[in-house]
Amino acid sequence: MQQNTDDAPFARRSPLGAFLKSEAAGGVLLMVSAALALVIANSPVAPLYFSVLGSYVAGLSILHWINDALMAVFFLLVGLEIKREFLEGQLSSWSRRALPGIAALGGMVVPALIYLALTRGDPVAMRGWAIPAATDIAFALGVLALLGSRVPVSLKIFLTALAIIDDLGAVVIIALFYTSNLSLPMLGLAGACIVGLVVLNRLHVTKLWAYLALGALLWFFVLKSGVHATLAGVALALTIPIGDGSDSDEPEHSPLHTLEHVLHPWVAFLIVPIFGFANAGVSFTGMTPATALAPVPLGIALGLFVGKQIGVFGFSWLSIKAGLALMPAQANYTQLYGVALLCGIGFTMSLFIGALAFPENPELGDATKIGVLLGSVVSAVAGAAVLRLAGRGRAPERRAE
Repeated sequence: MQQNTDDAPFARRSPLGAFLKSEAAGGVLLMVSAALALVIANSPVAPLYFSVLGSYVAGLSILHWINDALMAVFFLLVGLEIKREFLEGQLSSWSRRALPGIAALGGMVVPALIYLALTRGDPVAMRGWAIPAATDIAFALGVLALLGSRVPVSLKIFLTALAIIDDLGAVVIIALFYTSNLSLPMLGLAGACIVGLVVLNRLHVTKLWAYLALGALLWFFVLKSGVHATLAGVALALTIPIGDGSDSDEPEHSPLHTLEHVLHPWVAFLIVPIFGFANAGVSFTGMTPATALAPVPLGIALGLFVGKQIGVFGFSWLSIKAGLALMPAQANYTQLYGVALLCGIGFTMSLFIGALAFPENPELGDATKIGVLLGSVVSAVAGAAVLRLAGRGRAPERRAE
């Protein structure tokens, strides 16, 4: 099988290089904020930490403002990335979608099956089946950044594309499985806002303020509708024009590229670290080793660590051997396996889905955090070790099929 050689020109043409740098740096900051949250949650100031997160401002707790409002901006950026990559980036053709798409499918299905196998018989616990199906792109790219040139750029692109498809899957899962008590009037108003956004797009309106103003109303109506408010960010993103309404060939004039460029540093260096700090804190008081062996934390940890590597690497290997996809340029199977291990870093999206799965169950909420932290840390360490050992050795030559 010949290797894919399209990645290098792609990396030069798109804003992916800057994206990788900001995401990687943000991932390192996310690690620090999560560690700080754990330290504070197990220190004498823990009561203040939990009290502040639980205090209410304008009808919502601080934690809800973070998870419902700030994370809507995160999902807006996710939606922009999904649209850009599918229209003009790494996912713009079927050949480019093949390997990350197949790998992402395996990386969602196998972890969910492992989790369900360990929580079968408990309908409440089984609601968390999607928790280990997520991959945290910032955290994973942060680990890759620490490895430097030992990892070829093609694998960073592969991981980014896989995580974007994974995020798309998470958005669909949240929309279909984590909504409740729907309000039809509010849904109708949200639908009207979406229609308005589509009309702006069709009229070739390029003023971002018009989209953002209507997007703010959309967020409010979705918040009140019973559908999770963060999905408003994705819906808004999909209506942002990727052209500038002129004949210019310079993509930086596009409203989508402009907004994406503005949001990247805010999301990477502020929103995601704040989310990590607010959601990673869990008190270990009274916990024993047996706590981590309960079905929920064990299902999440094994889903992330075992399920991701089996799903991502196994599906990738089969697709390459079957001729359905191409191996990333300058990479070998050991390096691909190391990246598959890093996909077990679920963190941001896993914690987010966990909060949706067990909103009124603090015990299972803490169990989710333990499982996510355990699975993510082990995956990060194992993936970094494999990639460090693999180095940048030349990939073995493969016969063209």
